[in-house]
Amino acid sequence: MDKNAIKKYAVWARRELISRVSQKAAFYGITDTDHGTVGAESVDERVLTAAEKKQRDALIHQIQKDGYEQTIEEVAYTWFNRFSALRYMEVNGYLPTHVRVFTDDAGALKPQILTEAINLELDGLDMQKVYDLKNSNQDEALYRYLLITQCNALNAILPGMFQKIEDYTELLLPDNLLREGSVIEQMVTTIPEEDWTDQVQIIGWMYQYYNAEKKDDVFAALKKNVKITKENIPAATQLFTPDWIVRYMVENSLGRLWLEGHPDVKNQLLPTEEEQSAYAAGNRDPEDTKWHYYLEEAEQEPEVRAQLAEIRKEYAALTPDQLKVIDPCMGSGHILVYMFDVLVKIYESYGYTTRDAVSSIVENNLYGLDIDDRAAQLAYFAVMMKARQYDRRFFSRGIQPHVYAIAESNHLDKFAVEYFCNGDEKLTAAMDTIITELHDAKEYGSILNVTPQDWSVLYARFAEIKEDIHISREAALRELLPLVQAAEALAQKYDVVVTNPPYMGSAGMNDTLISYVKQFYPDAKSDMSTVMMEKTIGMLTNYGYMSMINIPVWMFITSYEKLRIKIISYNTIINMIHPGRGIFGSDFGTTAFVIGHEKISNYAGNYHKLFKKQGDVESTETREQYFLNGIGKYISEQERYMKIPSATIAYWVSENFIKAFGHKNVADFGFAGIGMRTGDNNRFLRLWYEVANSNTLFGCTSVEEQIESMKKWIPYNKGGEFRRWYGNNDYVVNWYNNGYEIKENTRRVYPQLGDDLGWKISNEQYYFKKGITWSGVTISKCSFRVYEEGYIFDSGANGYFLYDDNNRYYLAACLNNAITLYVMEIINPTVNNGSGTIRKIPIIIDKRLKPDIDKLAKENIYISKHDWDSFETSWDFQHHPLIRKVPTIAEAFDQWQAECEERFNQLKANEEELNRIFIDIYGLQDELTPEVEDKDVTVRKADLGRDIRSFISYAVGCMFGRYSLDVEGLAYAGGNYDSKYCRWIRQFGDKATEEIDENGNLIHGGWAGCTLWKYDGVRKDGKWIPASFAPDTDNIIPICDDEYFDDDIVGRFVEFVKTVYGEDTLNENLKFIADALGGKGAPKEVIRNYFLNDFYADHCKIYQKRPIYWLFDSGKKNGFKALIYMHRYREDTIARIRTDYVHEQQGRYRTAIADLESRIANADTGSRVKLTKQLTKLQNQAEELRVYEEKIHHLADQMIRIDLDDGVKHNYEIFKDVLAKIK
Repeated sequence: MDKNAIKKYAVWARRELISRVSQKAAFYGITDTDHGTVGAESVDERVLTAAEKKQRDALIHQIQKDGYEQTIEEVAYTWFNRFSALRYMEVNGYLPTHVRVFTDDAGALKPQILTEAINLELDGLDMQKVYDLKNSNQDEALYRYLLITQCNALNAILPGMFQKIEDYTELLLPDNLLREGSVIEQMVTTIPEEDWTDQVQIIGWMYQYYNAEKKDDVFAALKKNVKITKENIPAATQLFTPDWIVRYMVENSLGRLWLEGHPDVKNQLLPTEEEQSAYAAGNRDPEDTKWHYYLEEAEQEPEVRAQLAEIRKEYAALTPDQLKVIDPCMGSGHILVYMFDVLVKIYESYGYTTRDAVSSIVENNLYGLDIDDRAAQLAYFAVMMKARQYDRRFFSRGIQPHVYAIAESNHLDKFAVEYFCNGDEKLTAAMDTIITELHDAKEYGSILNVTPQDWSVLYARFAEIKEDIHISREAALRELLPLVQAAEALAQKYDVVVTNPPYMGSAGMNDTLISYVKQFYPDAKSDMSTVMMEKTIGMLTNYGYMSMINIPVWMFITSYEKLRIKIISYNTIINMIHPGRGIFGSDFGTTAFVIGHEKISNYAGNYHKLFKKQGDVESTETREQYFLNGIGKYISEQERYMKIPSATIAYWVSENFIKAFGHKNVADFGFAGIGMRTGDNNRFLRLWYEVANSNTLFGCTSVEEQIESMKKWIPYNKGGEFRRWYGNNDYVVNWYNNGYEIKENTRRVYPQLGDDLGWKISNEQYYFKKGITWSGVTISKCSFRVYEEGYIFDSGANGYFLYDDNNRYYLAACLNNAITLYVMEIINPTVNNGSGTIRKIPIIIDKRLKPDIDKLAKENIYISKHDWDSFETSWDFQHHPLIRKVPTIAEAFDQWQAECEERFNQLKANEEELNRIFIDIYGLQDELTPEVEDKDVTVRKADLGRDIRSFISYAVGCMFGRYSLDVEGLAYAGGNYDSKYCRWIRQFGDKATEEIDENGNLIHGGWAGCTLWKYDGVRKDGKWIPASFAPDTDNIIPICDDEYFDDDIVGRFVEFVKTVYGEDTLNENLKFIADALGGKGAPKEVIRNYFLNDFYADHCKIYQKRPIYWLFDSGKKNGFKALIYMHRYREDTIARIRTDYVHEQQGRYRTAIADLESRIANADTGSRVKLTKQLTKLQNQAEELRVYEEKIHHLADQMIRIDLDDGVKHNYEIFKDVLAKIK
């Protein structure tokens, strides 16, 4: 089956039908803005027929009731369903006329119904009209008439799919149905005919894909906080269940119930070992109807077998016609159809003929419900086609299935209700209850709780009025009968319930639905899928079975703890398959299971874990093969789960693992909790390098110290990427005067808190204390990092503070261990790693091994810190790792690479040794191995491309004076630049410190205050010394496509390389750098192109889109580019860019253009072409720069100041018109 073709067609068909139906409505004067007037005799001077007037008025009334968009959508999907049904029936030979509606016998788009029109025998067919249309060659009108007549004729046997359409649905049937590119033509030509022979698959995928775009639209709106309305719930919540999982669910619920009461028929219904082996190997007979997904019961203890024997006496008393089964969220009917197949085998094993079995199944056994009318149509059709498959004469038997769309009582005809009740108190009371309970029923669907009634009395009244001629008769049958049918299906108990529930979190629920689930399903309220779990268990008879596919969060996360405890305490998990991620694409995982209503103490359930690693995404076919091959089989008693925190359904864990929870846990050794929620991160948080380093307080130990320092910014733990031991130190928080601004803002936004701000500024008593942190939300594994005094921590980072600091390294080692990962996979396999979960991790302190563990943990922290500090985004960065006393950068890189490799290997070895130690301590040798994958070792290996780029970035930092070859760490990051660098060092030499004060000013002399001289000295250890590589004087470094300026960036970079490695190896080093950058051409050319095209993008990436070097950029023609260092920005910086650089560059362009024009005038033809290209380029650059000069002139005149505390985002925005876009 070509699912891509089906998807492409169904998505397109929805759009096309909505468009064509809308056009048809517009033809009758009805649009989205003008809904028309009831009773119109004509439209656009076109007189309407009596039928058209009636249908048009009905359309207007429907739009007034449901809205234009919803009505058009309804008509479109009604025709889509009908076209799909007709296509299926014609391909499979199920049309009563045996005349194809869309094609000829060869499958061409030449409808037999047209060629055989004069020979057709259809109820309601006006042959005179056929002759008239035929004789006048009105094939399109004739085909339209025949199609409508065929649909109406099918109403007699399939009323749930082909309702009489002498209404607005007929009016809006699109025109030109047989043209090339029509919905019908595309259906016939793009979906292979053989695909229409697989009823379940074709109908299921057509339904899912038809809704695909609407589903996307609903979730896009949900991101904007638009709640999901009842009309959109079906599109938002449906997913087509893979066939093998449907078989597993039905065989292990309905099939199991029958076999446990009738074990003598096992040989008829279950495969032999040889048959199962052949099936698993892929040798499958299309005629094979054995139950290949049935799981045999695990070996049970004697007391369990005794309980089972009593229950099975109940099963043994059942006859096939007594079974009641339902799918309460049936979608397109996939589960119902396979329940039908299994029921046929049950009946046949009991001695029924297939024909008698089919009639009884439809009449007695099978029920289906759905919130969606279109799904109900398709499910109804699927069941009827399945019955027809088994019984060729089924259509003639007049039997209709119990497959219903859930009806609402909102707009009932009160006269019809009065007529139906006829003054009878019993009928009146029953109908009042049903009407009350089914009000807004489509908001709730099958989770509705409906009171049982005397249904026989209600149906007797319907039978009575069918023979009546009262004016309200039709309304009563049309409105009240579907209501009662749905109510009965919701109210009665079932032996088996099987479903794929709707998936919708509470964030998507509207207020009405949220209120209902909180009231009636408080233990499962977080998602509709789990609400349905509780509901379906409640729909069972005492010994019934429920089976369901669901997201596995109910098994693990704390919000479902009460639901788990309820199931463990009062029900029985019979078996489960746990496919993990991949069944519905790259999803959140799935699990399918069977739960018995009755609690069987100490029952050993049969579980299949069909994934090797948590989070792996594999196809549904792969998961199926794992199941058939018996991979991942576990036997577990559910009482064990009560010994695990939150009663997690961890069926695969050993007894030793469960015993670990009898020891102390993380909470016993320290406090773990969330930190601060600032209330406005854009205002109160900065990446540390955005602000002046002199205004940041590192290593603070107390509130008093912070207040006394008068500094504004404090290091802030905010989580970050997967990284163990140390690092992710990126942020600082505005905590000036003990967080005055944040606290005042919190009081303003949450006045109800008063002075108790702990709900937002949580656990303030732990601020500045040393601890352990981790990311509260991560799609990767959980990782833990130690930090010293001086930090505040975020609500998304969490903090752990030891009662005894002597245990800090032991706890860090235990948390960054295979044991903790394993525990987290079990008790919390989600992206949320809250402190409440972390507190539950069991800790076993082995005093004998503690010294060894502490030593390894300290070494790991040291290694990780050294790695973190080797990159310039660390505030403890000292110098670039390629700055070494060697003559070539190649040698420097080799040494750096060796160090990285050694560091990586040592950390990996240490982590594996810790894994071995803790696995032995916890006794989990049979479950865990100590190996650590390279991808989970969180220090970096050398990377030539990355490291050469970071070397260039460091060089640029030295050009601006952020770094100095003479000073370790940050040389300047805000404050008084002249206190870090001076201008007269070459003049005064060794006497510099005597002549120049600590603020860079001359102590005496006529040059005091002069800014003409270039910076040439740097302050180190309280003294002024000559700078090995002097910083740029005016904080403007041009990047041009040629070396136009003395401080051109490429020239300065070449000077830097020469300073670091020496002049003798300069060319060799430049070539090495150019080769690492990957460009073509001469080394300087490659380096220049890197600065022109890629440097700034790399800088923005490294600095998380908060660049500290700003690129003034005229545009794509490279007319002018220049970098400045944000921390050195002054009010006159832009004016200097304009006068000293832009104007000078404009002059160069004018001179060069004049020269080229002169040369072109005197050049030969060949040279003229080349020179003209150069001229065009220069003219474009000059024009770009002219426009840019106007922009920069406007800003230069304003002499704008910036405050580093405002951060990059705010300050960059001020100059956005002249700066490069941050990408």
